[in-house]
Amino acid sequence: MNKAASLLMLGAALAGCSMDPKYVRPEAPVPPSWPVGDAYLRQNEAALPSVSYRDIFRDARLQALIEQALANNRDLRVAAANIEAARAQYRIQRANQLPGLDATAGASIAKGTSSSTNTTSTGGTGTGTTTSSGSGTRSNFSADLGVRSFELDLFGRLASLSRAEQNRYFATEAAARATRLTLVGDIADGWLNYASDATLLAIARSTAASAQRSVSLTQARLTGGIAPRTDLRQAQQILETANADVAQQTTALAQDVNALQLLVGAPIDPARLPASIDEAAPTLAALPAGLDSTILLRRPDVVEAEYNLRAANAEIGAARAALFPKISLTGLLGFASTALTSLFSGGLAWSASAAVDYPIFSAGAGKANVALSEAQRKAALATYEKAIQTAFREVSDALARRGTVGEQLRAVTAQRDAAADTYRLVEARYRGGIDPFLNSLDAQRSLYSAQRTLATTRLVGASNLVSLYRSLGGDALLDASPAGPVDVTPHPANTAP
Repeated sequence: MNKAASLLMLGAALAGCSMDPKYVRPEAPVPPSWPVGDAYLRQNEAALPSVSYRDIFRDARLQALIEQALANNRDLRVAAANIEAARAQYRIQRANQLPGLDATAGASIAKGTSSSTNTTSTGGTGTGTTTSSGSGTRSNFSADLGVRSFELDLFGRLASLSRAEQNRYFATEAAARATRLTLVGDIADGWLNYASDATLLAIARSTAASAQRSVSLTQARLTGGIAPRTDLRQAQQILETANADVAQQTTALAQDVNALQLLVGAPIDPARLPASIDEAAPTLAALPAGLDSTILLRRPDVVEAEYNLRAANAEIGAARAALFPKISLTGLLGFASTALTSLFSGGLAWSASAAVDYPIFSAGAGKANVALSEAQRKAALATYEKAIQTAFREVSDALARRGTVGEQLRAVTAQRDAAADTYRLVEARYRGGIDPFLNSLDAQRSLYSAQRTLATTRLVGASNLVSLYRSLGGDALLDASPAGPVDVTPHPANTAP
């Protein structure tokens, strides 16, 4: 028994070596700072502060929708289930590093008239035997505690597989944070789209009402012989264009509500919807950005890619360790007796055995498995680098848009004001008999177009803040990166035996 315990302790002491390649975080394949130039805002050297979506999306109605979505969205529920599955898979793999115990018990009673030997096997390697002759009852009772075949992890194969599953578990958690970030951004975009469509609907209705008055006036002038029929037809074109836009924007508003309800995962209160883009856009706060592009390493999708890279790195260690012999131990501790009352008062029996498994010829499968894991690591490395490059591009695009949208909004606002003033002047000149009706219609078309362009530009400016929030990682900036993962268990030593 002492020898068996000594073997188990020796196996536990030798386990923990690792043949994983030493992991070093790859250099980010992007410039250390954001782009500069005419399209970009002047940035400061300060690092990006930790933020919450409440710091960026300050409207209480939008915050309420986001909180409702975080509680009901089905994509988040799928992500949570994936985390539970990944955690369970890690625990299953981790359990392979520890010995398993099986308890068995058996009983055999027989009656015969001749000499006989009664053998009872109780599972594992434990056996109890009694012999009797003549007539009578023969019985045998046994109880065993056995150690299933337990692999001594001398070369760290099981530890490497555990590390791989642990890093996949962390990657799944990062993917869930990415899903959460996407959800928050999608709700903010949907809320702003509703606001923009509400503004466009109001503009179309206002224009339709104005055009209807022009049609009525022109019809009266035509009836009185003052205006030609062409003036009436041109006025009707403006009216029907506006009526068509009213129908289109009414549909768009209904579809915006449907999209938000899908994201939220439940019916939404109409009181939480904005009345216009002019009301909604100012509620979004600007998110500052620092020059250091290493901030991208905290984005959930980049964190996920790095944990997958770490998992692939551990798979190489497992493949290397598989080239070496596997040593397995089994043990049994048990009791056997012909009487149940004396089962545990008799002698104690134990046994232990070891087995070595080493493939002599496998046609190069072991080395091929190492080559496969190394190729998979290269693919994971490329995926990680591509995630960083994609993140850098998205942030750069958002910063470029942020650097110019203010000037665009100023120009479009001035254009709308000029178009409105022009329409008032031309309409007055037409009513005074100075300008033809065509000038008034052209001025009305220009005003309608300028009003729609201004509403769209305001949506672009507000959506840009959402894009910047997404691309910089949003609430994920509050989480730890793989530089210091919050491991649920300590990592084994990362050195070769």
